[in-house]
Amino acid sequence: MTADPQPGRRRRTRLYALTDGRTAASRHGLTMDTVITAAAGPGHGHGSLPTEWQEILSMCPSPNGRAVAEIAARMRMRLTPMVVLLGELLERGLIRHRPPLDASETSNVHLLMKIRDNLARL
Repeated sequence: MTADPQPGRRRRTRLYALTDGRTAASRHGLTMDTVITAAAGPGHGHGSLPTEWQEILSMCPSPNGRAVAEIAARMRMRLTPMVVLLGELLERGLIRHRPPLDASETSNVHLLMKIRDNLARL
């Protein structure tokens, strides 16, 4: 028997299987700072979805959600494949997206410190 090179790690689904073979980003214009929220709460028929999709939906609860870059970092996935994957979820109606905060909303020093602290924890 061959030993698992990384014991305790689950086997990940290949990206092309998760995105139905797509290699280009969706037409929705998702950027690294676009905020993603799950369209429905956990347990709403998500059991039949691939594990990675379920993981994304569980980490993006309404109303706050998470930025695309943060989702990619938490999933240990590059940004471009994550945008393709999120585009697939968006087209299936499983997630919602909103543009990032504008400049007047990001001048709050406490908000910026919170973002910095959360990124440091990753």
